[in-house]
Amino acid sequence: MQRIALVSEHASPLAVAGGTDSGGQNVYVAAVACELSRRGIAVDVFTRRDNPLLPAIVALRPGVRVVHVDAGPAQHLPKETLLPFMPAFADALGEAFLHATPAYDCVHANFFMSGWAALRATRAAGLPLVTTFHALGRVRRLHQGTCDGFPEERLAIEDELVGASHRIVAECPQDRRDLLEHYAADPARIDVVPCGFDGREFRPVARGVARKALGWAADDFTVLQLGRLVPRKGIDTVIDAIGVLRRDHGRTARLQIVGGASTRPSPLATPEIGRLMQRAEAAGVADLVHFVGRRDRAELHRYYSAADVFVTTPWYEPFGITPVEAMACGAAVIGSAVGGIRSTVVDGVTGWLVPPKDPDALAERLSRLADSASMRIAMGEAGRKRVAASFTWSSVTDRLVDVYRHAVADRRGESFVPSSAWTDVDDAPLDGVSAALDAARHEGRYAAVIAA
Repeated sequence: MQRIALVSEHASPLAVAGGTDSGGQNVYVAAVACELSRRGIAVDVFTRRDNPLLPAIVALRPGVRVVHVDAGPAQHLPKETLLPFMPAFADALGEAFLHATPAYDCVHANFFMSGWAALRATRAAGLPLVTTFHALGRVRRLHQGTCDGFPEERLAIEDELVGASHRIVAECPQDRRDLLEHYAADPARIDVVPCGFDGREFRPVARGVARKALGWAADDFTVLQLGRLVPRKGIDTVIDAIGVLRRDHGRTARLQIVGGASTRPSPLATPEIGRLMQRAEAAGVADLVHFVGRRDRAELHRYYSAADVFVTTPWYEPFGITPVEAMACGAAVIGSAVGGIRSTVVDGVTGWLVPPKDPDALAERLSRLADSASMRIAMGEAGRKRVAASFTWSSVTDRLVDVYRHAVADRRGESFVPSSAWTDVDDAPLDGVSAALDAARHEGRYAAVIAA
């Protein structure tokens, strides 16, 4: 591998994470591009120009260029409205791929619209195509129904991509199962490669030190929710659970919500904040729910480290980077038993899994953690060790390089031998440890069990 093209039509690696359309995919593309460049592989990231002042090419770091493609108005547009501009995006990709010197070895498309454009461009240029969907239209509609704003054409595009991509990257075992069940994908062309975290960004800070830096009370039991503020992330469930915890369990927990379009938590800038404020009022916990606003990624490790527990309860989640980041900072995690969260959070070991849209179940788990600092500490340490072993961006990118090589071999009709053996991430790699923790629950032996 000498040169790779990454295509990400709406999720630029230069964007600030936390907005409505800026989240995990932006982080994924930026991290993969940078890790590839550290291996001496040149990377061009193609994304749609959404600001007229952006230069045609921006150097993200040595070896990584962000190429802004003119396709539609040079302004931010909701990603649900971008499909009509994809023919222009595809034409620009085609020109770039045909005239690239040196030629690209492989093209990695991210999201279905990038895939649609890249498929046409790679066919013209004779290049292999790898596709990561990041979310699947049919699965999205199962959970969002008529609230899904994407056009019907998305489903046919995804069907075409599943059939035509040389390799498909599923981000977790559930993503792979969804591709097989809803898209009749060829299992031999799917590789399960998770998302990751950067240990230089996400590292533990002593809880007292982190709280002092953030101005949080030293002794409050504090729950953190961090990420994009959109309804499907299930923040309503967390707010309602804080209410149940107070009403039914006699426990008080402060909820810190980080995210939004602005560093100041404004319902005008982020309408979802206004809706969630009303939800907190209805749940009787407006005094316990605090909206922080968007924060730069360099600050996030302090928030993860300062929290007693990180909670994320989306209705569905193709992968979910925030639980991995939280575990990297030593936080116990409670997450919905959906998608990639089921593969990262080990129930009873690194935290808990709960059903989505179930504030009672979430409150019960929060009550357990509120009652046991030793449990929180042990789960946080178990999570930190787990992600350090399996979910670094370095190890993720090693696997993606093998996927690219496999795609090149597939296009040439050659057999592929991976450079290093790796297996798919399974759903419960720490089976047995959970049972040991359960046995030790009332004896305060969590740290000893984890060490063993």
